[in-house]
Amino acid sequence: MKFIETAELKAGMRLARPIYNRKGVLLYERDSRLNAQSIDSVKNFGLLGVYVLEPAEPLPPISEEDLQFERFQIATVYSILDELEKMLATKKTNRLQTIAGTIIKNYGHLDGKINFYQNLRSKEDYVCRHCLNTAILCAMITHVMNVRVDEQLLTVQSAIVHDIGKLKTPDTILFAREDTEAVRLKIYQDQLAGMEVIEEAIYEGKNYRRVCTQAVKIGTDAENGRQALEQKTPMAARILIVANKYDEMTAMDLQGKSQSEVRAIQEFREHPEIYDEAVVNALIQSVNILYPGVSVELNTGDKALVLSENPRDILRPTVLTFGDNCIVDLSLTGYKDLYVVDIMKTLDNRHVMRREVVDNIKL
Repeated sequence: MKFIETAELKAGMRLARPIYNRKGVLLYERDSRLNAQSIDSVKNFGLLGVYVLEPAEPLPPISEEDLQFERFQIATVYSILDELEKMLATKKTNRLQTIAGTIIKNYGHLDGKINFYQNLRSKEDYVCRHCLNTAILCAMITHVMNVRVDEQLLTVQSAIVHDIGKLKTPDTILFAREDTEAVRLKIYQDQLAGMEVIEEAIYEGKNYRRVCTQAVKIGTDAENGRQALEQKTPMAARILIVANKYDEMTAMDLQGKSQSEVRAIQEFREHPEIYDEAVVNALIQSVNILYPGVSVELNTGDKALVLSENPRDILRPTVLTFGDNCIVDLSLTGYKDLYVVDIMKTLDNRHVMRREVVDNIKL
């Protein structure tokens, strides 16, 4: 599976992921072959590109839960777009609390982990899809941390609106291919300008502005090594910082590139002064990262297959090494110098094995 920008699509390519319209109606199923009509549709939707299968690549497995997650994203992202645009125009909210309640209802009371499925983004919905994903992560994290209902609502609503200022950023800046200091500064200024809208539009807006402002400032300044969490940093902001960064790192950029979930967790652990450890642990308990069937690369350069998770340290699972066909429990003291550095992706990204195959491997 590989990402192809819209301008490079050709007839005969097979879709690796489905395409829905803004109402959540399925338009093109996985494994569909593109033709002139479907390529025009992709262009009309404004998609940055699509994921296609390699010529000889079999269709990778996808669960019904993953499909439901994607349908929820599609159905909700345009509600957020409409709401944020109305906030900018009228300085009032209409359905913000309803949208947050729907997110919490679906993802703020889960008993287990989910596959945090990153799907296609267009220029139209890029900002709002990030806000939605961040809000979903916040809902799951607040549930694991057992925060109060009012605090959960504050956190999720803050996640929905925290990037409202980016909707005023010109596409030439927001989607600039060169990540220059001038581009970053302009985006940052627009984000801060959006905080005034947040305070004016939302009841008790000062609380929301405080959470969003601290999350944006700490998250932005952290990239330049200038700021860390303070003791007075509210928990809602701490959660928003982690959720925001996780989606930023694992979502595709303009060129369809993204970092792995493993790399995101490594980033969090390398900078505990920025990313609250309790929040990171709650995130790990919310999303699947190194679960059975995932292929990984070790620090020795060896490749391995995850057989079972390690609930005490997600980055030290039990694996089956490909080179010598040995089962290794990375949590054992004897393997303290051996660890996972990243998820392994082959040329066609076939890096996940079906769970039923893994279950047949005897530990």
